[in-house]
Amino acid sequence: MATNSEFTDLLAAVEKAHPLIRANGLEAEEKSRVPEQNLRLLEEAGVFRMAVPARFGGLDLGIADQGAVISEIARACPSTGWAMTVWLTGARMAAFYPDKAQEEVFAGGSVRVSIGFAPTGTLVPTEGGYLLNGRWNYNTGCHGADWDGLAAMLEHPDGTTEEFLALVPMSELSITDDWDVTSGSGTGSATTTAKDVFVPAHRVASYGEIMSTGVPGRWNSTAKGREYGVVPFIMSAYALMAVGVARGAYGLFLDRLPGRGITYTSWTDQKQHPLTQIQVATAANKIDAAEALSSKWLELLQRRADAGEDPTLEERAIVRGRTAFAGQLAKEAVELLQTASGASVIKRDVPFQRFHRDILGFTLHALAQVNVNMEVQGRVLLGLDPGTDIL
Repeated sequence: MATNSEFTDLLAAVEKAHPLIRANGLEAEEKSRVPEQNLRLLEEAGVFRMAVPARFGGLDLGIADQGAVISEIARACPSTGWAMTVWLTGARMAAFYPDKAQEEVFAGGSVRVSIGFAPTGTLVPTEGGYLLNGRWNYNTGCHGADWDGLAAMLEHPDGTTEEFLALVPMSELSITDDWDVTSGSGTGSATTTAKDVFVPAHRVASYGEIMSTGVPGRWNSTAKGREYGVVPFIMSAYALMAVGVARGAYGLFLDRLPGRGITYTSWTDQKQHPLTQIQVATAANKIDAAEALSSKWLELLQRRADAGEDPTLEERAIVRGRTAFAGQLAKEAVELLQTASGASVIKRDVPFQRFHRDILGFTLHALAQVNVNMEVQGRVLLGLDPGTDIL
């Protein structure tokens, strides 16, 4: 595991790269992917070692520390922050595979693993493994990834089907540049395609195993205190990413205030207007409230992991609710500041508008939608079952 000084140095390196990463925001949007310079800066900082097990030279950071880094990256560039949530989750998932697969994925000690969660592929058994075919839309960060974890269906001899996840080097897949969107363009969530790609058996695991405790008999490469479950991990990463986006937007709003008046009024200094003061205070409190709420679910997950225990279904449902609610607070803060920004904020060379559009898009993701997650949490608070197995 990383020492406190290693984490502090990593976070400081990300903060130092902040101006360049933010300056690349327009390039990310225009090229529909995370810019190469962003990848290089983050690689040099050690970001892609965060979720790699220590035995492979990784930092194996705890969930709160990884979240803090994701948040700082998102403060500079929302799309790069979103891609980080996926790459780190993919690396965490890879640690649930057999040793041989882990040795391949983590060989370099630093790795980016994208994920295609929708089971839009098929696996057919062949000697030594499987043949993988399919197309995966919304494959975030695929251009910058080293590996891809792809969901596919396998038909058993009795006719039943089961979902599996196959780990495939990106070099064996093709990418269709079809990511043309109004939000999160820089995430590069394009379509990847596999055509008769051979996947050895050790790099194929059932969906249930990966989403719970991993393949039976694997060497426990993630040290005690690092097994949080896939859904709690990615939901935590999402929420802290959203907080980072909101903090970035808040800073950009304040940066634009000096010298701004309120057009068609006698107000020559917008920050002197009581409404602006109320809006800024409200936005700041929403962001701080979201971050404060994060401490509750992060403490729960870390406490369970330290004890070598899985969170209960009820606790997992509560994590889903709290993370989505934190994301909603972050979105509301950005929306509030956008209404106070004036018409000039819609210009493409004003970074704030990209933060606004991106967080609106991110909160539409199926796992992030606040009402869906509130229902899941509310059910368990009322003594009902969660109503979903995506926990």
